[in-house]
Amino acid sequence: MAYQAGGQRSAPRPVPESPEAQAYLQDYGVYLDAVPFPSVVLDHRWDVVLSNAAFASLFRDVSPHPTAHPTDNFLRFVLFHPDASAVLGDHETGWCLPMLAGFSAAVERHAHDHVLQAIRREIGQDPIMEAAYRHGLPHWVRAVGEGAVEHDGAVRSLLHPDPRRGATECRIVTETPRTLRDMGYTRLTMVLREARPAAATGRARGVRRGASHLSVVPPPAG
Repeated sequence: MAYQAGGQRSAPRPVPESPEAQAYLQDYGVYLDAVPFPSVVLDHRWDVVLSNAAFASLFRDVSPHPTAHPTDNFLRFVLFHPDASAVLGDHETGWCLPMLAGFSAAVERHAHDHVLQAIRREIGQDPIMEAAYRHGLPHWVRAVGEGAVEHDGAVRSLLHPDPRRGATECRIVTETPRTLRDMGYTRLTMVLREARPAAATGRARGVRRGASHLSVVPPPAG
């Protein structure tokens, strides 16, 4: 599923006013860059607050995008960027649907957040994605169970641009220290596994989709 989003780039992310908080984020960024696996700090809108060199390497071949680059907003990247399925294996069920489930919960918690509402409008602009969100998502959650929508502990497919990695998997680990949590941030790390045979990914590397589509949800009739 990849839809060319027509919304606006997220507003600049607010910087904590406290000098202590700013210093903490600066030092945490140094720490994050020492982590060998792709790691990113996100706010409640999935705007990227901090990311490390391994995260940049994973998405190094992703083309520029006005609203959905992975270093800008990770949710928009998963849902809207035409290159997303070239990096995120099993893109629909492994990434899109869990992210949509998390987004649905975030919209309930932050009903008046203008950025989240803008993403909701972008979802509504595409009939297939709207059908997935309104009808397919509840059915999928019932089928796989609530645990499948959690990021922490999930094993998901990746198509790493480094040929030494290639088609592989990662375990998602969400490990957020209290100071970050108090700022409203979450840290997500993709612990890479050894490469697995290309056939196991179910699709050839480098195949990209243009218009959005979710095969688990039939197109609307008529």
